[in-house]
Amino acid sequence: MQTASRPFLFKECSELREILGEEAYDEKRLVELLETVPLDSIYFHTHSYFLRHSYVERVYPNDFAQWVAMEVRDHVLGERLAVVDPFDYGELDALRGQLISIIDDHLSRTPIVPRVMFGEPFYFNKSLIIQVPTRIEVRTLQEFRSALSEVEVSAIYFHVFEARHRLKHEESDFSAWIHDGLGMPDLAEKLRAINPYLGSLERVRSALLTVCDEFLNREHRP
Repeated sequence: MQTASRPFLFKECSELREILGEEAYDEKRLVELLETVPLDSIYFHTHSYFLRHSYVERVYPNDFAQWVAMEVRDHVLGERLAVVDPFDYGELDALRGQLISIIDDHLSRTPIVPRVMFGEPFYFNKSLIIQVPTRIEVRTLQEFRSALSEVEVSAIYFHVFEARHRLKHEESDFSAWIHDGLGMPDLAEKLRAINPYLGSLERVRSALLTVCDEFLNREHRP
């Protein structure tokens, strides 16, 4: 079994939320505020949505789609916003632009601006992700797999989501270490192919473990 020259140290994270004091009662105000809020707020309502909903898969996987569908009761726009994959956008500015474009297009086709009647307004927030080092250190694929199955789910978020976006890495910390540390490019490529947008963090963990098991089983075959 291959042993890495440098170990992988798992890190967990926590989220410190800040309320911006901006709220929207209708879709027109929502898109107006989308144009002006800090990019950290776009990140909060799309990417870190998964950290706040680690175990439950939602029909509407970002705060904008969730609010439009559940509070405004505009399921058409909710579904359009739900299919926006934040991982398709290298920069948050581009993601902001796509969200604005979708809402603007929807409003241009709607004679009356949809608004909250009995639900809650949309509250814009932003957050700071704080990394929390652990003592979990691994050097082999088997150790990595075992640790991956046991770490706090926020570690999955930190090494998959946070690494690729806030830290401007082109891939997750996991695939980078598997490629560079363990020298297993085929496994690294399989890990890169997992789309974290398709489910909860626990589902991402399960997909990562499945790929690791596939390669571990190869190593143990006679």
